[in-house]
Amino acid sequence: MRVEDFEEYEQINLALSDLIQKMDDSSQMKKMLNHVCSSGGKKIRPLILILSTEVCGGDKSRSIDAALAIELIHSASLIHDDLLDGGILRRGLPSAHEKYGVAAALLCGDFLISKAITLISPYGRDAVYEFGSAGMHMAEGETIDVRSVNEEFRQKNYFECINKKTASIFASSAAIGAYIAGCSKDEALRFHAFGEKVGIAYQIVDDLLEFLEELEDKKSTQESVTLPQIYSRTLGREEAVERTIAEVHRYVGFAKELLSTFRPCPAREKLFMITDHITVDLLPNRI
Repeated sequence: MRVEDFEEYEQINLALSDLIQKMDDSSQMKKMLNHVCSSGGKKIRPLILILSTEVCGGDKSRSIDAALAIELIHSASLIHDDLLDGGILRRGLPSAHEKYGVAAALLCGDFLISKAITLISPYGRDAVYEFGSAGMHMAEGETIDVRSVNEEFRQKNYFECINKKTASIFASSAAIGAYIAGCSKDEALRFHAFGEKVGIAYQIVDDLLEFLEELEDKKSTQESVTLPQIYSRTLGREEAVERTIAEVHRYVGFAKELLSTFRPCPAREKLFMITDHITVDLLPNRI
């Protein structure tokens, strides 16, 4: 089964399409949101949220608005990331600022964040706190990323950056899903740790594919300093790639160990599938 075949994936896409279709047509915002939110993407973060709710015995229908909130704030972060990095292509399409201009793209990002807040607000203190923390951490991670090219950037700086910039929203998605289901604090923290490890592994893979020039649907005018680049300072290219792949497997192993502590069920199996789908399944067959 593919991720696109998950019932939860279809539910997220239908809810997102419905949200956009109900928007006011009087401004350009609806058109921009349709471009940004409907341009593909696996909806991995909202999927993790909904599946975490299911693993904890909750009703997945109660998680839909929270899942949309996660997808919207993630989309806003991509718009801002492209603005900072001079992104030209995103998922094979022109970035928001390339298509609509910098001012319109910035306002679209602001709108998405505001809409996301309205969607997450009914879910209670723990879920809202997780959501707000993810947003702050993503912004902090971006500031670390921006200055990475201007100073000596080491391995510990890289992991701090991707933990905040990328892994934080994976972690919060998993924890929010647990909170919606009424899980204990301990279970929510374990889901948070699971999401964090998955997010770190995902970002390392993405950086590795960019290092190997195997990403065709993403193009920027500025590059971040990544783990394989850091390794290649002192190692040959092949060994740098091998060490990077070893780190991916290490974090995927951590994630699966955490996920194994939850009850066996179809939703848990889907989370195992997603973990592989966005990490080890994407690793190159050859160096």
